[in-house]
Amino acid sequence: MSVFIYNTNVQIQKDRRTIAKLNVETYGQRIENDIENGIEITDTLKQVLINGNGQIINFSKVAENLMSYSIQSVQLAPNGVVTEIYPEEGNETGKIDLLKDSKRGEISNYAKDHNITITQGPIELKQGGSGLVVRNPIYLKDENGQEYFWGFTIAILRVPEVFEDSTNALSKFKYNYRLSREASVLDKKHVVVDANCDKMIRPVTYDLTVGKEKWKLEIMPRAGWSNSKTLYLIFFGGLSLVLLLTGLTTLLFLLDERRVELKELANKDGLTKLYNRYGFDEMAEKMISKNPKEHCVAVLLDVDDFKLINDMYGHAYGDKALISLSENMQKFFPSSALLGRNGGDEFCILLPNCTMEEVKESLIEFTKTPKTFSYKGQTYSFCISLGYAEYPNNAIERSQLMRCADTALYEVKLHGKNGCKAYQEGFQSGVRKQLGFVLNDISENLPGAFIIYRADKEDDEIFYANRHI
Repeated sequence: MSVFIYNTNVQIQKDRRTIAKLNVETYGQRIENDIENGIEITDTLKQVLINGNGQIINFSKVAENLMSYSIQSVQLAPNGVVTEIYPEEGNETGKIDLLKDSKRGEISNYAKDHNITITQGPIELKQGGSGLVVRNPIYLKDENGQEYFWGFTIAILRVPEVFEDSTNALSKFKYNYRLSREASVLDKKHVVVDANCDKMIRPVTYDLTVGKEKWKLEIMPRAGWSNSKTLYLIFFGGLSLVLLLTGLTTLLFLLDERRVELKELANKDGLTKLYNRYGFDEMAEKMISKNPKEHCVAVLLDVDDFKLINDMYGHAYGDKALISLSENMQKFFPSSALLGRNGGDEFCILLPNCTMEEVKESLIEFTKTPKTFSYKGQTYSFCISLGYAEYPNNAIERSQLMRCADTALYEVKLHGKNGCKAYQEGFQSGVRKQLGFVLNDISENLPGAFIIYRADKEDDEIFYANRHI
């Protein structure tokens, strides 16, 4: 009996480690992608500076459109000196000379000299919580075509908000986790960025690479690798053949039930109970591939000025607004619709067996339907922006279809938010998606007709405007 129990325990640990390895790899990749998305904000600012020859007109407006609930602030540091910060309130002390600062000088000069994006942190934020500082060096060309150091674009990412979908899922799976990173490219010693425990016992590990820096995600079951309850069940079941068989059956059932539970949790958003981004993508891919000749409509929507809700009422009430919106979606759309939260305040929908023309009035009605949340006994309303595209008329692949819907959503944002638009050929996409709202603001201050191109590519038009003098 003791040999049997020992072998069973070994098998349980092996199964748990196998499942843990799958989870650490899945969520490690997602965290890596979430951090990269945060870093891309500095690349967007970099592109604006290149297009503006080192100038950004109306920086506050540009920065406001880049902000999200996981971004603490966006900054510019020409010649290494921080001069522009959004939002400025509460961040005034951040205006320093990075190249000469005792804590930031060495790593900032390294980033400048080697022209690489660097990350520092975690640091304590004066507004509360922790953050990661991303500095992206910018080099421009002078009139003689010689490159010169312009300065840095900077983003402060809030921790753990920037990757909380993944860490929340791990906690709900009853895993202890620890996310750490090299202190810098100059210091290989790992520092903890986020964790939900003090000690890890024989964790499984996934190595992340963010830019030039190495990160590490470690996880282990909260209850340990062994399952003492199952072992006791098997031991007492060994008193008779019947109980033994019952114990083995129960063990297999528990393991199978756990696998089903893990798969379900891995695909659901903890806050809204809708599919998360990864679950939505998987289900949408299956729906389209199962009926490749049927038309369907993809929808992307987000909350207008969501950061303002968080700033005025707090993140807890921002969450209430998101929950209220998800409940509205579940009540309004048919049960056949696939509903998901893309992350932050962005939601996604796939409406099967329909065309854009057939759902146009319905989507307009949903956009106009009042949406509210409660704060201290009072009810407050908020608005959404919505864009949609049709398969296969606009795109023949799921990812391309979602990009078309995303492009339509940003077209709504460019024209004042609080609206609904169908995708059309000619809408801005790609780099335009990131920079369109910025260049639109800039163009309002420029007379005449003009076209803006990327500085590093030929014949790559970014923006067109026709202003009458």
